[in-house]
Amino acid sequence: MFRITDVVRHLLIINVMVFIAAELLKPSLDILALRYPLSEEFYPFQLVTHFFMHAPLPQIFHIFFNMFALVMFGSALESLWGPKRFLFYYFVCAFGAAALHLLSSYMEISQLQDTINAFRDNPNYSTYWAFFNDIPMERFGNSFQDSVAQLGRAIETNPTPRDIQEVLDFMGNYLDGKMNSQIVGASGAIYGLLLAFGMQFPNAELMLIFLPIPIKAKYFIPVLMVIELFLGVNQYAWDNIAHFAHLGGAITGLFLILFWRKRGAGFK
Repeated sequence: MFRITDVVRHLLIINVMVFIAAELLKPSLDILALRYPLSEEFYPFQLVTHFFMHAPLPQIFHIFFNMFALVMFGSALESLWGPKRFLFYYFVCAFGAAALHLLSSYMEISQLQDTINAFRDNPNYSTYWAFFNDIPMERFGNSFQDSVAQLGRAIETNPTPRDIQEVLDFMGNYLDGKMNSQIVGASGAIYGLLLAFGMQFPNAELMLIFLPIPIKAKYFIPVLMVIELFLGVNQYAWDNIAHFAHLGGAITGLFLILFWRKRGAGFK
């Protein structure tokens, strides 16, 4: 008979309680979400609190799928490893997810800052679009896209110092928005659990809700990771998921399990 193990139960309760509290007290608890370290809204405790937070209503499926995966895969792993090792693994994967997400954010933000500096040094049509061509503008409303096009026309036709400053302000506001964007969710840790489940139970058969065909974990998990990498690299306008956080949790879990196996810590 299936049983929710002790650590998984406590993690489930904490996540649900934080979700309810965030709904009742929003936006007061937004401070618990993770920001970029150079943001004025960043606090070190967010490195821990963010993975007990989830997207607000009506995005209920965010916490539902994470908690469903925690119960299904986490209980199996906790039964296999014991509570202490499981909890250690869960937290390490969560921190690894945050680390890779922040690294990818650093690379993106640094590139944007370099492009802003290039425009400041040489404000022309080419350096202007070098900035905005790297932005998935379809993700934003028509007002944003119209402003970008209007500023682009001003830069193309003999821009004034005021036009240039307006563009720099616009670029700076976008950059500030990126730096102050929030990341929440246990997904990084959950992807670590998925990776571990695939390694520990490779022949277990899994099924997706929208694809009710049994697939062995040793095939399903690698395909899922490739999809995450593809989506993370391409950054489609319709997609606002932190895919590198998912990959960070999985990669951290992989190295931790390989380390334990090398030390002969009872791993097959």
